[in-house]
Amino acid sequence: MLSNEELEYLKHKLGREPNSLELSMVEAEWSEHCSYKSSKPYIKAFNTQGRYVLIGPGYDAGVLAIDDMLITVHIESHNHPSAVEPYGGAATGVGGVIRDILSMGSRPIALLNGLRFGDIEKDSNARWLFKHVVRGIADYGNCIGVPTVAGEVEFDNSFDNYCLVDVACIGLIDKDKLVLMEADVKDLIIIAGNSTGKDGIHGASFASKVLDDADSNRSAVQIPDPFMGKLLIDATMECVNARCVKAIKDLGGGGLACCLSELADKLGKGMSIDLANLHIREHMSVEEIMISESQERMLYIVEPSRLSTFKEIMDKYEIPYSVLGYVTDDGYLDIKYDGRKIARIKASIVANAPIAERKARKPKYLEEIPAREPDEYNEGNIAEYLLSLLSDPSIASKEWVYRQYDHEVGLRTVIKPGYHDASVIRLSDNKFLAVKLDGNSKHCYLDPYNGAMGCFAEACRNVIAVGAEPIAMVDHLQFGSPEDEHVFYTFVESVKGLADYGRYMQIPCVGGKVSFYNETKHGAIKPTPVVCILGLIDSYSKIVKDRAKDGDMLVMVGLTKDEMGGSEYYEYIHKIQSSNVPRVDLAYDKTVMHAMLELIDGRVVRAIHDCSKGGFGVALAEMCINSSIGAYVNLARIPNTCSRLDNLIFSESHSRFLIAVSKDNLSRVEDILSKYSKGNNGIHYSVIGYFNSSDSIVLEHGNSTIGLSLDKAIDAYSSSIPRLMDHA
Repeated sequence: MLSNEELEYLKHKLGREPNSLELSMVEAEWSEHCSYKSSKPYIKAFNTQGRYVLIGPGYDAGVLAIDDMLITVHIESHNHPSAVEPYGGAATGVGGVIRDILSMGSRPIALLNGLRFGDIEKDSNARWLFKHVVRGIADYGNCIGVPTVAGEVEFDNSFDNYCLVDVACIGLIDKDKLVLMEADVKDLIIIAGNSTGKDGIHGASFASKVLDDADSNRSAVQIPDPFMGKLLIDATMECVNARCVKAIKDLGGGGLACCLSELADKLGKGMSIDLANLHIREHMSVEEIMISESQERMLYIVEPSRLSTFKEIMDKYEIPYSVLGYVTDDGYLDIKYDGRKIARIKASIVANAPIAERKARKPKYLEEIPAREPDEYNEGNIAEYLLSLLSDPSIASKEWVYRQYDHEVGLRTVIKPGYHDASVIRLSDNKFLAVKLDGNSKHCYLDPYNGAMGCFAEACRNVIAVGAEPIAMVDHLQFGSPEDEHVFYTFVESVKGLADYGRYMQIPCVGGKVSFYNETKHGAIKPTPVVCILGLIDSYSKIVKDRAKDGDMLVMVGLTKDEMGGSEYYEYIHKIQSSNVPRVDLAYDKTVMHAMLELIDGRVVRAIHDCSKGGFGVALAEMCINSSIGAYVNLARIPNTCSRLDNLIFSESHSRFLIAVSKDNLSRVEDILSKYSKGNNGIHYSVIGYFNSSDSIVLEHGNSTIGLSLDKAIDAYSSSIPRLMDHA
């Protein structure tokens, strides 16, 4: 529903009262989900320029130019639908982002996802949502033949009775085949794909309000059809290769109303449309036809002389299509039904909602949560704490998730999900793309600015750990209602944190998504910005894909501090919150990044792992688990300013890496790191131990040692989620 102010604005722009169809069209496009009316003034702060950027935000996908190839990338979510109907909601989220990639004329080659759920250890509904969201993503992605190569999952009480389902897609296309928004007067407007039905009606409006009653909103959830999705991919790529389409657009949120108005506005053209020409599956009103979000539908602009070629391709794949109308030069959407005019409105009015002026006020809880320490703590329990953290669902192995995905179809996957910090896909014989998606709602809740900046930094560390230089990002910003001034404050601060990091590191944002109203009657989710990083590797030999070996030395890069706020150790083990969230020192982080990239260029490291959730202790254990090897560490050698032993082991300070180095390469590694240790922003590093063939992880602390059986660590890490999900 439009606000009173928006309705008056619309009447003023029209110079008259809108009719019911025009009002339905505007309500869909001016929804928060489609219009970005609350966030537009703020997301302009992102750096969008970079060495590889060809097209940035504002299109259906960002585009990067690498040699004679173009990489497309986009991210979307399907949160409300997935919370209501997890299987279908998640599946249609995958389909939607794939069609955004198709809209640029590129073939989808990889999928990533970021998922958020409530406490699956205690909440059966959270387990139910988790199970069926993963199954929906798997079934859709596996059916259409696009590999799911990376992702992350986080669990938190703020997502109880709800979930977040973010899906990113990567596409690939030859440089000369990119499809831009082009059209001439009299070009044909064609809808191809599934017939239009009543599923998904008011989907955009549904996603732009608080989720209060799941059952009453089921009609707003779309129905997935991966088989038609696969046909559309193949047919669209054939049309692109035949050069018979001039523009392509997905019918996503808001259906035809948003698709037509946005495309016409982008083209600077008008459109004459007859809805009676559209293939539909049931009796529908014109309002329902315009705002239906039935899935697996695409719009194509086709020159009349190329229509026969287009028809031949669609007929070959047995895809239904309708010539809906043609392009005009007057800027109006002229909507008819069986020749009878039923609406006439400027596309620019529909496509450009008035900006919503929102208030932002710092929440009281940010002032009230102190910097604190656990009341009860025993150094003798460190090994037990570490074992518990390895079974924490937010840290434990996600093999239960990714084993359901086909991550090798297409034969491009070089590093598979779960194998290292990021996944790597092959672009050509000498170019590879590292991809990772990261977020941390606990950090962002306690400190939106530094928490969001930390998400960006962590995602960068993950692609660096496999040998890649970060070259671009897309983000997804997820919050509660923007009408709540305290929620909106966390949004504004999160954007500042992301924008400041991107500008300083010169990593451009090439696209993204803002999702508000992520809350139920029980309250809003924690602020959850998610960052998807793309990293470039220019030689197969630079991919860091090995595991630590017996006798390798263990080097730590970075400084560990008393920054325990939002840590899994504090929140999962001790059930406390503290305000001292890890902060990114921009200059220091950049120096660490350069040092790591020089080590990788020199091919002198065997394995790399970043320190993040669970701190050094979890990072070391993960390296040992993944390499099936033991380790010895002298804790006194870790560069730190910590006041307590548990802080040293579990702090989640940024800008830190663990490196496995052969003894033969150790001196070269130290020489390179030494260069970067000088000056005001000089980095810290130290040889802190070594890997060995024992079956234990040993941490030496003064005259005592902390020991952890490798078998117990493997069991805690690998079996936690399967045990919880066996009877979900």
